[in-house]
Amino acid sequence: MKAKLTVNKSFAIGEIDPRMYGSFVEHMGRCVYGGIYEPNHPTADAHGFREDVKALVKELDVKFIRYPGGNFVSGYNWKDGIGPKESRPTRLELAWKSIETNEIGVHEFVHWANEVGAEVNMAVNLGTGTIEDAAQLVEYCNYPGGTSLSDLRRQNGAEAPFNIKTWCLGNEMDGFWQIGAKTATEYGRIAAEAAKVMKLVDESIELVVCGSSYMEIPTFASWEAEVLEHTYDYVDYLSLHRYYGNQKNDLANYLAMSENMDRFIKAVAAICDFVKAKKHSDKTMYLSFDEYNVWYHSLEADKEKTWRKAPPILEDIYNFEDALLMGCLLITLLKNSDRVKIACLAQLVNVIAPIMTENGGEAWQQTIFYPFMHASKHGHGVALQPIMDCPTYDCEEFKNVPFVESVAVYNERKSEIVVFAVNRSQKDDADFAVDLQGFNPTGVLEFCEMSGHDVKQANTKASRTVVPQEGQGAAVEGGLLNATLKPLSWNVIRIAIN
Repeated sequence: MKAKLTVNKSFAIGEIDPRMYGSFVEHMGRCVYGGIYEPNHPTADAHGFREDVKALVKELDVKFIRYPGGNFVSGYNWKDGIGPKESRPTRLELAWKSIETNEIGVHEFVHWANEVGAEVNMAVNLGTGTIEDAAQLVEYCNYPGGTSLSDLRRQNGAEAPFNIKTWCLGNEMDGFWQIGAKTATEYGRIAAEAAKVMKLVDESIELVVCGSSYMEIPTFASWEAEVLEHTYDYVDYLSLHRYYGNQKNDLANYLAMSENMDRFIKAVAAICDFVKAKKHSDKTMYLSFDEYNVWYHSLEADKEKTWRKAPPILEDIYNFEDALLMGCLLITLLKNSDRVKIACLAQLVNVIAPIMTENGGEAWQQTIFYPFMHASKHGHGVALQPIMDCPTYDCEEFKNVPFVESVAVYNERKSEIVVFAVNRSQKDDADFAVDLQGFNPTGVLEFCEMSGHDVKQANTKASRTVVPQEGQGAAVEGGLLNATLKPLSWNVIRIAIN
């Protein structure tokens, strides 16, 4: 099979925001307690955070982390998580039917995020919370000092403000499962008023307003349009959430699900532009895809919830086909980098996550860890408009799916082009050529691939074999990159230019 990608230096999609490589930590299951935080663990630091997990988060190179939810935030009082730990209340956590001890709150999480080199994306409670609660949290976090709340932060050990830039206005407020769920009118009004007072406290912050919880919900599109009618002038991003699964065990269809992500992004962008036109606005609304992942392996187990601290829920064990889809999803986000400026892989540790841990034991990388790591490390600069010429296939849900999914990123600072590619074919190599128009490629810096595994093979505590390997045979000649992409493979090719 032959496949050719053509890119041109003059035809850029958009600058890639580092926040594209974000993740998500929610007080849910073992993400926090037993995940990032386990005071009795052999590797625990002085604050109770697992050093082995910190090392993996740094390896993953997460730039941005949404916190503390998720459904959790809609019943959360942030004041429960500040002050001396021995004085903090233990609560019934209603979203996930758990016990919340509040050992970890805003101070601890900001400290941990700084340790792993990630920016914090803070969510405010617009379920049971008020606009006053939201404004007070911004003041507590970001105002330098001299007011009751900012001085309380200083008294609690943080002399300097946290200076959190990006804030989410609640979570999935259209969902019947959400604590304090609202109609589009109800949510649009409270989100607009919360946005106004939060920006009165700190005009430098950027705000994410909730879009639909998923594309098939009956209120999709009308929800976005009405919420933006209320909030367009006050917010900066509209959120999208989407999860994918291979419940039908149809690999060809599963690996095409990034086509759905692309349609979703373009549909939401169109709704934003409709409201922009209706309001005669010059402002472009950008998108925050702040929850996406594979999620289906653990669905039956998720029904078993009990009142206890950190119950093990949503602990999907990912396999090789999940890693291939993850590669396709990351490519799709890059192809939409003109509108998608924020994206958060949900979640970071244990709960539908790239990192797994054993309480008291080891931590390891799941299969989806590696495509995300490659994109986060190498996918910086400008995404180039891809023109792909390759065979296509039809499957149950999608037509004309290209066998090779690919995008190229121009990193001027590093003088390199990085090509990300997935070969969806289950049997054929792809003789892959990349025409780098307007560039002077001088050679291949790196060729990394994941291939040759059974699609159901997973990384576990006992066996961690689904890992990247060095590829062979990629070369630059006459301005073209030529490489062989193996069947069912994730590929990263870095090309030097001058």
